[in-house]
Amino acid sequence: MENRGDSDGTGGICSAVVVNPAKVTDLDGLRDTVTETLTAAGWAEPLWFETTVEDPGKGQTEEAIKAGAEVVFACGGDGTVLSCVNALVGTDVALAVLPSGTGNLLAANLGLSTDLATGLQVAIERGRRRLDVGDLEGQYFTVMAGMGFDAQMLDATNETTKKRIGWPAYVIGAAKHLRDRPMRVEIKIDDQPPVRRRARSVLVANVGRLQGGVRLLTEAEPDDGLLDVAVLTPNNLRHWLELGWAVLRRHERVPRMLTLRGKQVRIKARRNEPRELDGDLIEPGRTLNVKVRPESLWLCVPRPEESPDLSYDADAVAERGEEFVEKARRE
Repeated sequence: MENRGDSDGTGGICSAVVVNPAKVTDLDGLRDTVTETLTAAGWAEPLWFETTVEDPGKGQTEEAIKAGAEVVFACGGDGTVLSCVNALVGTDVALAVLPSGTGNLLAANLGLSTDLATGLQVAIERGRRRLDVGDLEGQYFTVMAGMGFDAQMLDATNETTKKRIGWPAYVIGAAKHLRDRPMRVEIKIDDQPPVRRRARSVLVANVGRLQGGVRLLTEAEPDDGLLDVAVLTPNNLRHWLELGWAVLRRHERVPRMLTLRGKQVRIKARRNEPRELDGDLIEPGRTLNVKVRPESLWLCVPRPEESPDLSYDADAVAERGEEFVEKARRE
């Protein structure tokens, strides 16, 4: 771990960068760009922390909070972002995402893609929203938890292919499991009677976008105090194609998908199933018990508008960001 920067409060907003060096091809170039851009905006030189295999970001974020950081930049893949989130929940320190992995579920929901300039500009313009988070038995997430096909897809996706072609690599991973047998699951929402289904995947979401920015749950809002559940029930390839087409075309009704909503979601399968949190695999299990923690995380967003889509105005911010970074480099 490395800690460099101005933390004595001598000028500007204090921030920290928690970076996964394995996800960055030019670490020195990243440091120069971030430092030049933030100091040109009147911020203090940021603190720097590198993640390790033993600590993928939570400990470094806790150190940044203790050092007085007002904003923590998570620079890495989904695992880095998730680790930072688990240290920031319940604090007044804001999370900003500088995506450098290939999945980046939270970045996709912010409309950031892998653009460094946009991520920096979002933080500089100080658009903030307080978001709900999901709580899976003490592990927090911002986007979604899943059981079944989505976790199988992640496990089957080749890391080398992801680095070469980006998020379409997940399509290749998904194709390997389209014909797998379904799960038998019982889903209980709050105090309602349980729902039983033969499902291929169950997703418990706080926001609605998947890898590649595909919006699965159009009514999911990040700060409504509720979790949205998608139960996918395709039985064959034709069903998958119908479901995928309806999602891509943003149809109001998606075939082979049941949607539910509540504050607490309890899912029980008959056998151990693969599971994931925010695009990162976790231990397989028979249950997925999630509750919402309302307005528990400050997040830097393109604009603090009350819209279910966190990527609102992302394109305009990207243009301003590119201009600002170029100006900072010239100076």
